[in-house]
Amino acid sequence: MAINPMLTPSEFLAFERTQHDAKHEYLNGQITAVGGASEAHNLIVWNVLASLHGQMRGRPCRSYGSDMRVKVPASGLYTYPDIAALCGEPEFEDEAFDTLLNPGVIIEVLSPSTEAYNRGAKFAHYRSIESLQTYVLIAQDVPHIELFERQPDGRWLLSEVKGLDASVSLEAVGCDLELEAVYERVIQLS
Repeated sequence: MAINPMLTPSEFLAFERTQHDAKHEYLNGQITAVGGASEAHNLIVWNVLASLHGQMRGRPCRSYGSDMRVKVPASGLYTYPDIAALCGEPEFEDEAFDTLLNPGVIIEVLSPSTEAYNRGAKFAHYRSIESLQTYVLIAQDVPHIELFERQPDGRWLLSEVKGLDASVSLEAVGCDLELEAVYERVIQLS
């Protein structure tokens, strides 16, 4: 649901930084509330963050959960991906250090209410981020990961893996995700 239409980006950031119990997306002057997530969704996100964190130790890489806002400079979208990661120095919109501009990897866990958006309009926004090399979609209900990788000519190549014995390599951040670990304790799969 869109609220407070026609805010400037700076008005949105001022508003958003006062919100402690809610998050909002911003595009073209309008903000839209972002809802919560299921247990399976949350478990998958934290499993992936734990895996990335362990693999990034001692390296100049970082991973962020859904509290890190990402701005898509080309379109002006401010959004909260489930996970954003990068190697190298993070770039932020301003000195608040809460709006990332240069993710190398963005990961979204698919929900029935967000799947079409994550695959369509949101991915179209993400593709315009120059630093983004990998976009990952993770299913909640079955062990299935789709990996979109930017090619040297700008095209995006899709590969996918299925099954708890599979793994996927996130070359942009030098990490691997084992699906068995990604789906650990997810009730639908136990």
